[in-house]
Amino acid sequence: MSKSYFVYIVANHSRRLYAGITSNLTRRAFEHRNKTKPGFASRYDIGRLVYFEETNDVEAAIAREKHIKGWKRERKIALIESVNPGWADLSRG
Repeated sequence: MSKSYFVYIVANHSRRLYAGITSNLTRRAFEHRNKTKPGFASRYDIGRLVYFEETNDVEAAIAREKHIKGWKRERKIALIESVNPGWADLSRG
């Protein structure tokens, strides 16, 4: 059985964004939402999962995360809104 890796974007209510990678999206979304780890996301209350994609290739996931992190904000917003126009918290449904 192959392992899954997720590239994800979380946001706060003012739409500040954070992109990351994880092998356990449910756990990581919980950590962001509940600010269990110090850092950028907890400092800015970034806990709403607004975008994710899945792959079985960890190297592809790392490359994709770096790629997305290099984008301008407008392009990240367009990516999010292409699949989640209402910016719903995808970890809640």
